[in-house]
Amino acid sequence: MKPEVNIIAAVARNGAIGYRNKLLYWLPADLKRFRLLTTGHTIVMGRKTFESLPKGALPNRRNVVLSRNLSDAEHARDERFPGCDCYTSMKAALDSCADDEVVFVIGGASIYRQALAFADRLRLTEIDDTPAEADVFFPAIDDEWQEVWREAHTKDERHAFDFAFVDYERIPR
Repeated sequence: MKPEVNIIAAVARNGAIGYRNKLLYWLPADLKRFRLLTTGHTIVMGRKTFESLPKGALPNRRNVVLSRNLSDAEHARDERFPGCDCYTSMKAALDSCADDEVVFVIGGASIYRQALAFADRLRLTEIDDTPAEADVFFPAIDDEWQEVWREAHTKDERHAFDFAFVDYERIPR
């Protein structure tokens, strides 16, 4: 057994996910879905993603930060990341999880690339836009992923773009 590993992200048509350590899009429905899916579970993020959180560790979740700049130990408490467990690798972080634990990897790009090898499911918000400026991109997903669910939403007074919640699962080999 192993924990269930989900990757969650809001992704533009060109794969863009961020610019200057900030999210590209403010979609209230996406934020609500993020909160509903991740609350009560473990979230794994990189140092820059943690630093982008306005209030630090997210409440009602086990927060895990991956950083290469920890002590030589695989796991450490680090005063730079209050309220978080810290690990130097994705494998070490996932090894710390219980078999029945549900894990959501929340970014950034290098953490997503590391997590793809371990992930069971992608929980994406696909945004019908190509931003003018972006410096962080979601890794390309290949044919080992299959779309299993989609919920489309049209732009409205609270959402500037059409978007869809899309779940992918790894095709069993």
